[in-house]
Order: sequence, then structure tokens, then C-alpha cells
Amino acid sequence: MIHYQNPNLVVGSIPVWEDKILLCRRAIEPRYGLWTLPGGFMENGESTGAAAIRETQEEAHADIALGDLFSMYSLPYINQVHLLFRAKLLNLDFSAGEESLEVRLFSEADIPWNEIAFRPIKLSLESYFADRKQGQFMFHIGELAAPTHS
Repeated sequence: MIHYQNPNLVVGSIPVWEDKILLCRRAIEPRYGLWTLPGGFMENGESTGAAAIRETQEEAHADIALGDLFSMYSLPYINQVHLLFRAKLLNLDFSAGEESLEVRLFSEADIPWNEIAFRPIKLSLESYFADRKQGQFMFHIGELAAPTHS
């Protein structure tokens, strides 16, 4: 019998309301108490888009209209691929789900950059704001090496 071990897909959204982004403060490990975009592990039998919508609903009780795939980061050192979709927040009726301590809208200037939980999230947010300034959204792809600790 052959047992395959495949990478996990982490799928989420970048929910936007006007000029603000919805972030979730994590209520679980890893990175408890830090901020992230709504997202999580894709489930079997689910499309990437459906996973992004489900995770946004679970973590932020937020309704979104899913847009284009915005970023894809491979993290081979932990067997993960992170996919983030641009999304429009449909209303302001959101609240913290079980895996979130709180959810809040942030303008670019107010994002707690030093408290972002994961590198793919920080890179995607930086790219989002840079693209928005340019007036054109691109697809961002990268591979991240294991962090070095000095």
C-alpha cells in the first residue's frame, strides 16, 4: 500500500469594504493573539473559492463576493501552499467566529504590521496596497524559505 503525503492548501480572502481590509485576531495557536486575514485549510471535496468563502464565514461571520485569485505562496518547509482571493465585503454584519478573538476593519495606515501572524499574509497585504496605489491588481506568486532565527 502506498501512502501519499501531500501539501496542505491554506485558502483565504482579502475582504475589502471601501478602503479598509477586514482582519481577524487569532484565538488559536499557532500565533495566538496576532492578526491575519480570514483563511484556513481547504477541505476535501471543496473548491478553492468555496474554501475562501467558508473560512471567511467561519472566522469572521462575514459575507463576501469572491474576486480574483490574488496571491499564491509556497512554503515547502512546512508542506503548505497559501492562496488568497480578493473579495468584496457585502455588509458590515461581521463578528468574531470561534477561531477569532476579534475582527476589525483596518485602513492601510492602521494595520498592525508588527502583529501580522504569517508571512504570506503580510506579503499579500503589502502587495494589495501597492497594487491599489498603482490602480491595477496583479497576481502575486512566490516561494518562501524557512525563517532564519539569529
